[in-house]
Amino acid sequence: MISDEAWAVIGPLLPNVKSTGRPPVDRRTVVEATAWRFRTGAPWRDLPERFGNWNTIYKNFNRFSEQGVWARVLERTQSLAQQSGDLDWVASIDSTIV
Repeated sequence: MISDEAWAVIGPLLPNVKSTGRPPVDRRTVVEATAWRFRTGAPWRDLPERFGNWNTIYKNFNRFSEQGVWARVLERTQSLAQQSGDLDWVASIDSTIV
């Protein structure tokens, strides 16, 4: 799951919760469910019950994607990793995998 340290970086980059309408799904749950889904490669419908309704998670993931939230999260985490020296941009690619 997402560590408290990682959440301190990611959490503020997510959209604010609306004060009207249905109670929102916990943002951290959406991030953790999304990470689980992409880590496992499972379909959205196969999300474990602990994450709640798969369709709600998917809709939040999709909305965040359309709003550029995931791009901002990636940019911010890459920037912090590079500043701390944890990111190496050197890559070796040959024609057999391109």
